[in-house]
This record gives sequence, structure tokens and C-alpha cells, in this order.
Amino acid sequence: MNIGDKVRLVHGREEGVIYAFLPGNVVEVEIEDGFRIPVLKKEIVTISPVESQRMVKDDAVRKVTPEPVVPRNQPFAEKGIYLAFVSVNDRAVTAHLINNTDWILPFTAAATSEQVSNGLAGGVLQPRSAQKLTELLVKDFEAWPTFEFRMLYYRTGIHVLPQGLTTRIKCRAQSFYKNKKKAPVLDKDAFVYQLDIENLKKEQSAAGDLPDALKDGLNVVQPGTTGLAKPSDVVDLHAEKLDTDIRSLSGDQILQAQLAAFESNLEMAIANGMEEITFIHGAGSGKLKSELHRRLGKNQHVQFFRDAQKEKFGYGATLVKIK
Repeated sequence: MNIGDKVRLVHGREEGVIYAFLPGNVVEVEIEDGFRIPVLKKEIVTISPVESQRMVKDDAVRKVTPEPVVPRNQPFAEKGIYLAFVSVNDRAVTAHLINNTDWILPFTAAATSEQVSNGLAGGVLQPRSAQKLTELLVKDFEAWPTFEFRMLYYRTGIHVLPQGLTTRIKCRAQSFYKNKKKAPVLDKDAFVYQLDIENLKKEQSAAGDLPDALKDGLNVVQPGTTGLAKPSDVVDLHAEKLDTDIRSLSGDQILQAQLAAFESNLEMAIANGMEEITFIHGAGSGKLKSELHRRLGKNQHVQFFRDAQKEKFGYGATLVKIK
């Protein structure tokens, strides 16, 4: 058996493709819709190419597909475009672009990291359909790229077409886990963000009009603007100051939320031309401070950073001088 071989479960009806070999004679098999299940190697058999071409399941032969009943005067769905992250297991998620409208959407999707753009997908997304874009590791959440989408709207006949949609999305830890719901079209639990939340027929849309849940989780950037509000000169990163319920979070998740708040405020400070900004991180174990300093040392927009006003903050704050 090799990765990519098509296999069938000995004591089940599932079929799939070998995705990985795990310790303990266990094989990870990817079945329908991208789900992966661990199976003992002895519990699967390979399917030969000849068998997969010639064999037809009895159910498929006997089954008579009834003609669909199309409801009359069904309203035309103007809005409903989403970015959804579906958990594959406790280590990874898959990102999907979902079109739950009745528009046909020519689109491009890209991931931008450190000013380098990586094309993820492009083409035409049909009404009530979805397309898988990429797979991401949960442990790398802080390094996830900014997702950029460009879309047009199309439908045969005479219609008033909405403005094309261009949006950039950066997920934030402090609200990512708040957005868990059933994803349209996929009909799976996922972390879901709506991309066309504003009135699509308006030429301009102010980011300040977005619901609070989306403000925390996304940066929606309109063309030609920063789309980022100016932060306070002093930002407190203590867990209890974050706009999230920390009672249900682990220590690592709290740290991720603190780092996300740091990155978001630093990004806003740079975009708004601020000369400096101070982050209160506390003394504690020093883990948050060390990670902040590591990231600041790699940021090309930072001129220098140092301990801020020791008489006021002790060693619990860092002043950042922006170029």
C-alpha cells in the first residue's frame, strides 16, 4: 500500500484514499468530503483500477432518482458568500469558499504573507456551491496568511449587477472561536465568516458599520484605504483586558489571543502613521514579553523598542518606536 492508493474498509462500506501512515500499524484514510479517519492497516484492502471502473454498486443500479421539485417563486438570494474553516482533526482545518447565493461568481483567491502572494484558487463558483482552498495547521494560527478575494457577479438575463467584491481577511484569535456555526452548503460545523456582510450594491462600505463580532475577527480592507482604526497610544495586553471570555480558554489559547491583540494593534499603528505605541504585557513568567520582543525584532517597520517608563510600568511594558 502506498499514499494515494484507493482502499475499502473490510468491515464497512466506506471507501477512500490513503493520506498518511501513522505509528502502530495505523493508516489515515481520507473519505468523502475530505474527512480523515484512522484505520488499522489490516482493516482495509486496496481497490484495483480495473475493479473501480467495472464494478457498480447494486444500490446505484436499482435506485431511481426522483425528479427534483422546484418551488415556485423562490426568492433570489442576493447575499451569502462565506469563508469557512472546517476541522479535519485536532491538528488541522481546511479553508473553503462558499457561494450560498444565486449569483454565478467568477473569482480569485490568494493568501498573502510578508508581502508575498500565493494563489489558492480561481475560476467560477456556481450558485449554492463551495470550493476547498487550502489546509492549515492549528498550531501555526499566528502565522496564518491574509486571505484576499476578488469576485464578480453574473447571471444570464437582464439584471442590475452588484459592485464587484474585493476584500482581505486576517483571522484574529480573540474572536475566531466565537464564530463556530453550521456552514451553509457544506452543512458542517465550522468557523464561519461572511464576506458580503454589507450591501453589495453600494459602491463604498465603511468598515465601521460591520457587526462587532466581525470587527474583532477580521480586517476588511476597502481598496485605497487602510480600513484600520487608530489604536490607543497604550495597549494593555493583560488577559482580563481582552475582548473575549478567557474562562473557557487554556493558557496557550490566552497567549494566542494576547499575541493576536498585539499584532492587530501594531498593524493599526503602522497603517495610521503613529510614531510610537506602548504595550503593557506585565512581568509574570516573561513568556509574552519574550515573544513580543522576538516579533518586534523581525518587523521591518520597527525602528527600535525598549522597556517603557520603568517608574510607571516597572519591567511590564515595552515602548515601540515605529519608522
